[in-house]
Amino acid sequence: MRAIVHYGFGTPDVLHVEDVQKPAPGDAQVLIRIRAASLNPFDLGIIKGKPYIIRLILGLRKQKRVGRDVAGVVEAVGKKVTRFQPGQAVFGCCVGSLAEYATAGERNLASKPDQLTFEQAASLPIAGLTALQALRDRVKVKPGQEVLINGAAGGVGTFAVQMAKSLGAHVTGVCSTRNVDLVRSLGADRVIDYTRDDFTRGQERYDAILECVGNRPFSECRRVLKPRGIHVPIASPKEFSAMMSFMVQSTVQSWFASQKFRIILAKLRREDMIRLGEIVSSGKCTPVIDRTYPLSEGREAMRYLAQGHARGKVIVTVP
Repeated sequence: MRAIVHYGFGTPDVLHVEDVQKPAPGDAQVLIRIRAASLNPFDLGIIKGKPYIIRLILGLRKQKRVGRDVAGVVEAVGKKVTRFQPGQAVFGCCVGSLAEYATAGERNLASKPDQLTFEQAASLPIAGLTALQALRDRVKVKPGQEVLINGAAGGVGTFAVQMAKSLGAHVTGVCSTRNVDLVRSLGADRVIDYTRDDFTRGQERYDAILECVGNRPFSECRRVLKPRGIHVPIASPKEFSAMMSFMVQSTVQSWFASQKFRIILAKLRREDMIRLGEIVSSGKCTPVIDRTYPLSEGREAMRYLAQGHARGKVIVTVP
């Protein structure tokens, strides 16, 4: 079977398509015939091998597979699998989703709703779970609250705008000039073009700020948070040293402030993936797909993601 692999670390140029052995499912695993996969900044971090501990974990010269988000059709199941059968359409997370086949743990998958295409379903897991859990579990959004989303046109941001709006929040999205109309079409009540205005210097006050870009630390956002407001970083600076400084400084500062800094690391919960499918199927949230590439152009897809200008999700399809 074909799969996108890499041996070294660096830019997406290290990626290439290679014939590899088709995997067999373990006792509690499902073999998926992949139809679509979506890319995430997490994948870029693995390819770069940063922080460097990743290189030791994955091996410096070993073959490494790429991709986590997946949607496809069950090809075979292990003897302990009870929820899925061959021929069933599923979505979720696995290791090495940029391939024709991959195995995934049964608990890491959910049935694909009939209303969703494979491309839409593949866009959901990491970005959708992050937006859902940030708003529900960290912010605990209530109707009428003021929520600002910095990076509203990105993978997580496009989901967060729609979900926050469906929960009754008054949503402000921050994005570049070319994305203003997109963010407004997703339901944002107010859109700030960061090339013209700095939201941290404005007069509005927010109950919550979701930081989806990683360029506005807690110290800058405190000024526009309400006294009991919460700052939730979904992205952080890309360099490891800057990321640690960002997290440590923000956490310490929140100890001495009424506003709070709360980190979110999305958890792969099957019940939450089912909930995501329900939200999208109901029309409350529509995945935004920027570009779609065939598996043979997976390296180009990752290059595009690395430029940092993707609107919504970048998808790789498998014929």
